[in-house]
Amino acid sequence: MTKQKTIQQIQEEVDSYISQFKEGYFSPLAMLARLTEELGELARELNHHYGEKPKKSTEEEKAIEEEVGDVLFVLVCLANSLNIDLQSAHDLVMNKFNTRDKDRWTRKSEDE
Repeated sequence: MTKQKTIQQIQEEVDSYISQFKEGYFSPLAMLARLTEELGELARELNHHYGEKPKKSTEEEKAIEEEVGDVLFVLVCLANSLNIDLQSAHDLVMNKFNTRDKDRWTRKSEDE
């Protein structure tokens, strides 16, 4: 079993990969377009698996896991290019959810 990576390690791994190429990171707007493209591919796969739209017989089967990985990769690239620490960004959002939205949803009882 492989050891799970931290968000920081993922950001470092992606940066190491991108840094080996002269082109480096794409511009933020280009990465946003790419992220939108990858989200569309994920949406398409989810629709094929859980929605009402079956795949065409000529379409290649793609794993949802791979599509999520593509979205994550581009998101990490975008964050890295803008010097955003994803752990800090996550912590900010979780703090918001745990304070502003703490009573928004119905909590499960302990016996559920």
